[in-house]
Amino acid sequence: MRAVVQRVNSASVTIDGEVAGKIGRGYLVLLGVGQADTELEADKLWGKLRGLRINDDANGKTNLALADVDGEVLVVSQFTLYADCRRGRRPSFTAAGAPDMANALYEYFVSLVREDVPHVATGRFGADMQVALVNDGPFTIVLDTDEL
Repeated sequence: MRAVVQRVNSASVTIDGEVAGKIGRGYLVLLGVGQADTELEADKLWGKLRGLRINDDANGKTNLALADVDGEVLVVSQFTLYADCRRGRRPSFTAAGAPDMANALYEYFVSLVREDVPHVATGRFGADMQVALVNDGPFTIVLDTDEL
């Protein structure tokens, strides 16, 4: 699994002109599922992300985890995180998980987040979505379970 995590002051996702989900302070997680991913990768990714101390404390140091700041989470599926741009000019997405499997793991990941975070919003798997955010910092981290 791959995730681009942005620390945000606010974020929202709009589908067909309607706001499908929005959050205040917290994380926007763009989540990609690979062919070989399982629930173990989702567990590993959320375990790492949940505990990351990437929020500022009173001294402006990144010492606080999501729970320490009562953060919220917006999770948006993003198969394009598995783009392979090594050949030609058109990316290949063959490394991304098949839609049914990827959707199941996306939903599983969201369920893990909901166990720990009071306010979780999502996009809709496979939909054409517009994502808006106010990045805090900016602070953006890329996580790949193959490297955790």
